[in-house]
Amino acid sequence: MTRVALVAGATGLVGSQCLDLLVATPEYDRVVALTRRPLAARHPKLEQRMMDFETLGREGTDFPAADDVYCCLGTTMRTAGSQAAFRQVDLVYVVSLAAQALARGARQFLLVSSLGANPRSRIFYSRVKGETEAAIAPLPFEGRQFFRPSILTGARSEHRPGERAGIAVMRGLSVTMIGPLRRYRPIAAGTVARAMIHVARQSPRGVNIYASDLIERLGGG
Repeated sequence: MTRVALVAGATGLVGSQCLDLLVATPEYDRVVALTRRPLAARHPKLEQRMMDFETLGREGTDFPAADDVYCCLGTTMRTAGSQAAFRQVDLVYVVSLAAQALARGARQFLLVSSLGANPRSRIFYSRVKGETEAAIAPLPFEGRQFFRPSILTGARSEHRPGERAGIAVMRGLSVTMIGPLRRYRPIAAGTVARAMIHVARQSPRGVNIYASDLIERLGGG
């Protein structure tokens, strides 16, 4: 039986790690990457689909069928430039992606969310992440997997000196983060990607939430 993975956000920190792992994973016969620009990666199992996410849901949009959808879409307030633009990427695009994937027969939706996601949060970033989860949770996928990592580490294409400084401080403090505080430790993007693939193999039904400390255990980080 052919099993297909779809990755949205394949040029990002977690998405690029997912892509590298998925093409090497024997469970998948084909991996489709939805991107807005061409990828340098090449692999016999990899199919690149150029997609303007603004067009998702419009009549005539050619959306690929897949079994498991790895949604790694996301931006930052600095890159987005406004709260409205941030919401467009992190909520509107993600929910549109889920709806299109469901219509094409996807069974499982795996979302990179964020630690602290809560639709009632006073923090805008956390509130949008929570609203996105709340919008996807009722959709009738067999499984909806929400991953809530802490600060992500890994090689980024953008220059973020402030964020790097914050990560360095958090790493220094991480040895003191035990028990309930463990979930606040910085976590490698590769660990998140491995955890997502591990969960996808298990395919638990319903809505499942993975906090950062659990992601770390599942991803072997």
